[in-house]
Amino acid sequence: MPNMADSTASPPATTDRITAATRIVAVASAIALIALAIGWELAWAPTGQGRLVWKALPLVLALPGLLRHRMYTYRWLSLAVWLYVAEGAVRITDRAPANALAAAELVLSLVLFAACATQVRWRHAAARRLATAAAAAAAQTDAGTAH
Repeated sequence: MPNMADSTASPPATTDRITAATRIVAVASAIALIALAIGWELAWAPTGQGRLVWKALPLVLALPGLLRHRMYTYRWLSLAVWLYVAEGAVRITDRAPANALAAAELVLSLVLFAACATQVRWRHAAARRLATAAAAAAAQTDAGTAH
């Protein structure tokens, strides 16, 4: 079975539609969350002196891994995104415009989680199918040469 934890592995030569679609959704929602976090804390509804803008840093650090199709990035981001879900859930009770921004953060975070989780599950299933097919082909080759 291929080592799915290998972060240096290159993306598959051919990607299926689900892998390509979840990658596009993950990258788009991460970029949207970065823009929302920066805009929220610096312009639209700043809190304090704008120090909470640093909350966008994990998403910025994840972006290269998402663009390079790294399984490790999809895994850790699917866990880290729950911090943004929690913030959105807590701040949704604030006054306008912060409540609308919190709702947007909540939706974007859940979309990002769904895309990352689907990407990880789909790629693991594809790796299992590939390993099963390779084992079957090897067994068939061995059976043919055993005469």
